[in-house]
Amino acid sequence: MTSGTATQLTMHMDALRTSGRKALVAYITAGHPDRARSAELLKGLEAAGVDCVELGVPFSDPLADGPVIQRSSQIALEQGMNFDGALQMVRDAALTIPVVLFSYLNPVMNAGPDALQRAADAGVSGILITDLPVGADPEREAWLGASPLAYVRLVAPTTPASRMAEIGRNGSGFVYLISRLGVTGAQDSLAGDLPETIERLRSVTTLPICVGFGISTADQAALVGEMADGVVVGSAIVKLAETSVDAALALVRALRAGLDTCED
Repeated sequence: MTSGTATQLTMHMDALRTSGRKALVAYITAGHPDRARSAELLKGLEAAGVDCVELGVPFSDPLADGPVIQRSSQIALEQGMNFDGALQMVRDAALTIPVVLFSYLNPVMNAGPDALQRAADAGVSGILITDLPVGADPEREAWLGASPLAYVRLVAPTTPASRMAEIGRNGSGFVYLISRLGVTGAQDSLAGDLPETIERLRSVTTLPICVGFGISTADQAALVGEMADGVVVGSAIVKLAETSVDAALALVRALRAGLDTCED
């Protein structure tokens, strides 16, 4: 991929790794808890130390997500948020850090054949589709891979090394490593086999590795940051944002501080 937006994410993540800074990737749901506070949160993430934003496109049947993000998606849908509304949020925020659309396949397909180009035009740098495993739909994967957006792929802890390598070859920007099986949501502890999973993935791809699912505290972020290139935090931020944008941003600043204690 050589397009400007895709290159922005790739270059940004590579620069972070070169400098030794661990990437803090923050997920929020577009339009939650309402459009005004969602926009405030989106703009505040960059100042709070986030390196990349995953902006969730709300969907009526988010099977991979836990109760916090499911609820946020439903609230956003009830207020009329959709794919193009998420793009407008990106356009209005005008962030200097990359934005990755986090979506199920259905909302993207329903947005039309030019959806990915419209996203790039709005300032989106990448896209992650939660329900399109590598090899599941070659035509759709080719469409996504040939778009102006970096195509961030998911890897599960049970994924064999050979398939990890295939995912790495068919993705760009970074690899999102799911820390444990199940749905999204904060957890009290990290998976015991996470170090081994990260090493298996690192042995077969040169892409930066960002770990998500279950990370909710600065201490957890620091532990993961010692092993991976970055962390993804979503449910903990979304839960706080429902009642207080300031509280959500305070958590983000704490996560940043935790990651900054890591040694490359």
